[in-house]
Amino acid sequence: MIKPLMVLTPLLFIFVGCQPKQDVYVENTVNIEKKNDSISTIKNTHKETLTQDKKLLNKESSIQKEYKKLIIEANIKQDPTLSRNEAFMEFYNEWKNVKYRFGGNSKRGIDCSAFTQRAFKEKFDVKIPRTTWTQVKSGKAVKKSELILGDLVFFKTGKRDRHVGIYMGDGTFMHASIKGVKFTKLNKPFYKKTYWTSRRIIN
Repeated sequence: MIKPLMVLTPLLFIFVGCQPKQDVYVENTVNIEKKNDSISTIKNTHKETLTQDKKLLNKESSIQKEYKKLIIEANIKQDPTLSRNEAFMEFYNEWKNVKYRFGGNSKRGIDCSAFTQRAFKEKFDVKIPRTTWTQVKSGKAVKKSELILGDLVFFKTGKRDRHVGIYMGDGTFMHASIKGVKFTKLNKPFYKKTYWTSRRIIN
């Protein structure tokens, strides 16, 4: 009787000793699954939050643009010159780092007449021709002494070469020069010597 007990006792301990380990394994597996579920939930929540934030930013950007447009329109009624200056300065700030490229019409490079054409189209919805030779026939002629902000100023820079810029007041004009988009004084020797004529596109 003692011998069977001696055989059964170790087996009983083995059985009892193994059982909790299995329970621990199952418990650990469940915990891992719960953690994975939690991580997945956090990721999804984060993704949804980012999407919502992006939509909100786009909405805010749209609202800001509409608000800015209303402000400009209000300024036009109160002070056309002030509003015109704001529009041209905004255009200048968008293009001031762009280099000159003959025949160019993009941020990769732009020439003088493309610069003036885009300025009037994008800021005032006014269409003018593409080249200096055709732009000089647009609007009406004005004397150099009667220039106002927004007038086109033309220069004879060579036998056939012509250059154009936008008068910005205080004796300065902005243009796409060979050194890139910039402001220049009308009385700078080269431009004073090559000045040709001016045209008024918008009153």
